[in-house]
Amino acid sequence: MQRNLSAFPAFSTVGRLALVAALAVPLTGAHAAANTTPSITEVLPEPKAKVVERGLSTKQQQALALAARRYYAFWNTGEERYAKAALAPTFTDRTLPAGRAQGTEGPLAASKFFRAAVPDLKAEVEEMIMVGDRVIGRLHFTGHFSGTFGSGADAKSGDGRAIDFIATDIYRIRSGQITDNWHIEDNLTLLKQMGVLGQ
Repeated sequence: MQRNLSAFPAFSTVGRLALVAALAVPLTGAHAAANTTPSITEVLPEPKAKVVERGLSTKQQQALALAARRYYAFWNTGEERYAKAALAPTFTDRTLPAGRAQGTEGPLAASKFFRAAVPDLKAEVEEMIMVGDRVIGRLHFTGHFSGTFGSGADAKSGDGRAIDFIATDIYRIRSGQITDNWHIEDNLTLLKQMGVLGQ
């Protein structure tokens, strides 16, 4: 939801900023599950295309879309507040990569690791499909390998080369939050682009 501060002419600039702070909705805990409207502090990616199962009510569509778009915003920005709002306390990664922690800590750590290598990482939503309690997303990631991939003796420094790969996510959403995630990324293309694997 966008708010135009000029709609409050009686307030000074400081007063308007205080109003914005007062109107901002916290995105954590049980409140996030009940909140089916984005707060004024959220900037959520819009899918380029959307497919919706016939029969889903407007309320169901809004709840599914908001949880998914918050998680897309997390991958697009790296801001943890989006993941914490999108993911249920019982969140389970159903395709958990080796070495990644289960639960919400897994994606938070993965994002930090990835952004250490690709600081300007961006995620676009090519398509969002809503069916039942699921959202399927086709994601397109871009950026530049200008940071460091890995650590210690195996660390590889980037040279600014372009990164461009795709991923597909499936979310199960209940009570406005993602409880389960199945995902696949084109890691082969990514690692080749980074020069970690031979062409």
